[in-house]
Amino acid sequence: MKLLNFTIIKFTICLILGILIGFYFEISPRVSICSSGLFVLLTSIGFLVLRSKISQTIWFGLLTYLTLVSLGVLTETLHDQKNFSEHYTNFISIEPDEEQLIQLNIKERLKPDLYSEKYIANVLNIDKQNVLGKVLLSVKKDTFNNRLKLDDKLLVSGELTEVNKPFNPYQFDYRAYLARQNVFRQISVEHNSMLKLESNETSAFGFAGRLRDNINIKLKEYNFKSNELAIINALLLGQRQDMDRAVYQEFINAGVVHVLAVSGLHIGIMLLILNNLLKPIERLRHGFFIKTILLIALLWSYAIIAGLSPSITRAVAMFTVVAIGMNLKRPANIYNTLAISMFFILLVKPMFIFEVGFQLSYTAVFAIVTIQPLLYKLWLPKWKATDYLWQIFTVTIAAQIGVAPISIFYFHQFPSLFFVANMVIIPFLPLILGIGILVIVLALLNGLPNFLAEFYGGIINLMNTIVRWVSEKEQFLVENISLSLFQMIFIYLFFISLILWIRRPKYKRFMTSLGCILLIQVSFLVQTYQNQSNHLVVFHKSRYSIIGQKTAVDLRVFHNLDSSKFRSERIVKDYVIGNFVDRVYSDSIRSYYKFKANKILLVDSLGIYNIKSFQPDYVLLRNSPRVNLERLIDSLNPKQIIADGSNYKPYTERWNRTCAKNGVEFHNTREDGAFIFE
Repeated sequence: MKLLNFTIIKFTICLILGILIGFYFEISPRVSICSSGLFVLLTSIGFLVLRSKISQTIWFGLLTYLTLVSLGVLTETLHDQKNFSEHYTNFISIEPDEEQLIQLNIKERLKPDLYSEKYIANVLNIDKQNVLGKVLLSVKKDTFNNRLKLDDKLLVSGELTEVNKPFNPYQFDYRAYLARQNVFRQISVEHNSMLKLESNETSAFGFAGRLRDNINIKLKEYNFKSNELAIINALLLGQRQDMDRAVYQEFINAGVVHVLAVSGLHIGIMLLILNNLLKPIERLRHGFFIKTILLIALLWSYAIIAGLSPSITRAVAMFTVVAIGMNLKRPANIYNTLAISMFFILLVKPMFIFEVGFQLSYTAVFAIVTIQPLLYKLWLPKWKATDYLWQIFTVTIAAQIGVAPISIFYFHQFPSLFFVANMVIIPFLPLILGIGILVIVLALLNGLPNFLAEFYGGIINLMNTIVRWVSEKEQFLVENISLSLFQMIFIYLFFISLILWIRRPKYKRFMTSLGCILLIQVSFLVQTYQNQSNHLVVFHKSRYSIIGQKTAVDLRVFHNLDSSKFRSERIVKDYVIGNFVDRVYSDSIRSYYKFKANKILLVDSLGIYNIKSFQPDYVLLRNSPRVNLERLIDSLNPKQIIADGSNYKPYTERWNRTCAKNGVEFHNTREDGAFIFE
């Protein structure tokens, strides 16, 4: 049966297309509502008129697909909160540095940084005007380390500011990431400057948050270590906020980070456990129906307790369909199951389509159900133990093949030893999850035996040790891999055409595969041609100076970082990956640079410059030089003054005023981002 012949899959593809159109073209709500209503009306009329001839006409099918596309546009438009007149962005003061009285409701806790706790909060009102929308709340850490709880209501006085844009080329765009979650502003406060309001309202998320807090309090009584608690929270409760960054990176480098995200693997195991536990209900009248309702209720209750993250939501939605099929004695086709779950998830949360986890999860499952059977047929073991390990191995290889292009596109690395960690951990994951659930339940009931707690802590430690051992084999971790969006798409087209040809060898499918290989080669040639351009970049780096000079595929970096910091510097790595750079050279900072027709003079903390030997077009100020800028401008008459991130903020503010007074352009990397000479 051809994959694209399944109607629900076609509908899902049309819905996704509509969401993308609505997102990138920013269609107004009025237009999307009118167009969707028109297409629904035309489709209904077509159905009534052509009821007996629907299967014989292409026009009704085309009209149906256009209706689904328009519904996708409408879904995206209605979920964009900025389209509502009550959104808080319409009530923000236009006066700079003017504080407003804002009432917030905490909805989600994010991973904290070194200085602040981070939360997503609903804005309830601004200056007593009822509004809606979400903001990023940063609360500076204090000595008491008091954390806010979900559903807490706060009254704060502050300014809603825009989230910082990326300061350097190819840097992760946190502003765009938050905007896709309808978070358009941020506010920073201290504990002593906010008032916690009394509230008796409790949401499902608030109840789940308190339950998770209670679980952690109970587990701490059994002397679980901080890293063990962090792993338990990630494995079973879907919470990774308190996980040490180094530990999380080890799971990434070992290729088993998916174990820490509650997703399809975890929910599938839990469904099997619950299905067996509830089996006696089948003997009752309407037993299968009652059992199905209980299964679905338990799965979604667990999803809420685990925070209803994108990975949990899509996994529970998918296995809800599977549970219905299992208990109605109608086994669901896996492709339809995936499409149905994706369709309804995107109807409710259209922005999930941009979530990396969402993309990886569905790609992995599609790869497993498509590629794993082909790999498994290569060898049919006779022994059950060998067969079980072979199945795990082929599933791991299939999933990794499926997610490799998209994983490289986003994370730019490939763990070559991924199969080692997966082969050790995945076979025992049902046992780890089963014992973990038992440990949590017994801890809540104050009946957890110490030997069981110690045994489970030992299992977690053993898993961490294995992951650490694999991640330390750095020679098998391929990093800084460059891959463009079109290259990734062409690679997936090649995979699809190759699998279709393997399943049913035909000349056209073979030629399609060759055509995809040609497209991949052309995309790399185009990328190589585009990378011949040269740049000189003044990067933004707080307290340091970094200047990059790109020549074709080479990059020479002038900096004042020590060697260890330079090797791990994310700014340089992002630029190297984004520009497909092959070789990087490290150098010390010079006093002047020449790039094409431009002359750039650097003035450092000494504030010394020679006006006789060098007449610059640009002046770069670094390390907060005590220089009379007006005299410098009169002497050198530069086109523009540039200040990098190594300067003190009061200095750059004063220089900005001086440049404005003297009619000279001023570029501050702290506010304007990196300065690029083309």
